[in-house]
Amino acid sequence: MRRYIVLFIICLLFLAGCSSKQKSEVKEVENQTDSSEMQEKETDGEQKGIDENPTKGEEAAQFFKDVPPIPKTASDLILQSPGKFADQEVLSDEVETKVIEEIKDMPVLAEDASEEAYDQYFQYVYSQVATDFPNPDDLINKWEFSMSGDPNLPDSRFHFKENYNIEVILDASGSMKEVISGKSMMEHAKDAIKAFLANVPEDANVSLRVYGHKGTGSQADKQLSCTSIEQVYGFSTYEQGAFDEALNRFQPSGWTPIAAALEEAKKGLEPFDAKTNTNLIYLVSDGVETCDGDPVAVAKSFSESNIAPIINVIGFNVDSEAQRQLKEVAKISNGTYTTVTNGEELEEEFKRADEVLERWREWKDQLVDDADAQRVEQNFDILEYSNDWGSRATQQFINISSFLSIMYDEGKIDINQMDELNKRRDQIDELVNETQKEMTSDLENLNIEKVEELKKQIEEKYQSNI
Repeated sequence: MRRYIVLFIICLLFLAGCSSKQKSEVKEVENQTDSSEMQEKETDGEQKGIDENPTKGEEAAQFFKDVPPIPKTASDLILQSPGKFADQEVLSDEVETKVIEEIKDMPVLAEDASEEAYDQYFQYVYSQVATDFPNPDDLINKWEFSMSGDPNLPDSRFHFKENYNIEVILDASGSMKEVISGKSMMEHAKDAIKAFLANVPEDANVSLRVYGHKGTGSQADKQLSCTSIEQVYGFSTYEQGAFDEALNRFQPSGWTPIAAALEEAKKGLEPFDAKTNTNLIYLVSDGVETCDGDPVAVAKSFSESNIAPIINVIGFNVDSEAQRQLKEVAKISNGTYTTVTNGEELEEEFKRADEVLERWREWKDQLVDDADAQRVEQNFDILEYSNDWGSRATQQFINISSFLSIMYDEGKIDINQMDELNKRRDQIDELVNETQKEMTSDLENLNIEKVEELKKQIEEKYQSNI
């Protein structure tokens, strides 16, 4: 009960904007011990608060080992790795139990702790709950993909060609069995893929490739699972009955050979040269490579081949390790990366490709994109980006407060020390809010510049035709 009262007071102070920037000056201590031990060991000339027992100091050093520094700039925030408890409700029963277990070996913060000690403790707390702020580069890459068809775009992969080939590479490893909102992740993925491909133009070629759908997650089945990559449909035009039958042939079961799946996709797309084909790949995965391959190296080779595909990656409910790898796959191939956490978000991400395909159909009918409409659509993207940032920022703030409240209840800090740590929470929150404003403003300005340039190119094209 005491924890919830403390947290309630903290939230009231935050909403009132009562953020104190003053730091209290305290004496430096290297280790902690209880007051009775210190009274016994203290002698004239010795600094109060220093523990002569090296074991505790070693334990503290080990506990806080490899804790990343607190972000200092907007770039630091954007690139920070999400913590173990990122975007979770820290005070929920399940998560609180995990937090208590996480901090059971945390040394008690000394009564007269130094500024450095406070910084060390706050760094640790922040590293545990740091969120995954959206990267504006990911949104800009999506805009470039959304503007596909403009012959003046510097990257020829985005120029419309006479033929359009779409391959979805789907993770069918055992972890896709996890249930979200009453359905397995695999069921959500299948529904989203059906909805996506049901709207493709009749003359587009479609392919579905799966991996991890054979064997089990056991070590004995690793070789079987890692080599079982199968094109279950295409390349051919979309036919609902045949496609649904292909989707129903497999269920999640085994390992995650992302690199080998990309290699197989490269072989399958060899007949479709980029000079006359637009080649689009969607890789949907919920985890990191587990079959000893190097998906980043394969993606780089693939993108530099004569196939030159647009490789867009969707991380479905991924952890921080998988997210880093999948982001790098998208980045190295100049594709887009998106993290989704449920079926609705997955379907929404596929809609962007549907819109591009609709414009390809119009392009084949010799219609012209409406640049102003593009600007409006991207304004909605910016609003969504800003709202996502704000939502994550709020959850991160609450989680820091909650984590500190648990530390207080577990006797790791006292109420005055929690106040001191909350000052650091307010400082990082100020940087988070300023970065949100900065990123939103930059994206709005970039949107205007991109669209105005596109309109200029269209006007010049028409003038030359006249």
